Amino acid sequence: MTARDVYPLQSFYATARTAAANGDATVDMKGYEEAIIIISSETITDGTAWTFELKESDDDSTYTAVADTDLVAGGTTSGALESAFAAVTEDNKDYWFGYRGNKRYLRIDLTAVTGSPGTGGIFSGIVVRCKPHHAPTV
Repeated sequence: MTARDVYPLQSFYATARTAAANGDATVDMKGYEEAIIIISSETITDGTAWTFELKESDDDSTYTAVADTDLVAGGTTSGALESAFAAVTEDNKDYWFGYRGNKRYLRIDLTAVTGSPGTGGIFSGIVVRCKPHHAPTV
């Protein structure tokens, strides 16, 4: 795979979050077979846990959680699928995992926030589309 065979798109914009939220943008997987999902934290000022989930859709309207069987373990923890960040101990940390499902659209959602964040944490999420049907992609 070369740099011309992948196409990254942002789904969860880097901004302070204090509550659960749907992804900011959907990613159209048309023409691609797989994806690498990267979720990053920046500064986390308060709150105790932040849980992310990859969602998929055929119609870009009704989204459901991706089945674990369509996810490929990534890092930073062995066997890690979707990402969870714990309070301020995980500032500036990256999690990643793979997707091998067959849905047309993907979105990264922040599904749960615990604690009582006042200023929250800054997170971003990128979907890197891989294995294009036709290359190069640019």
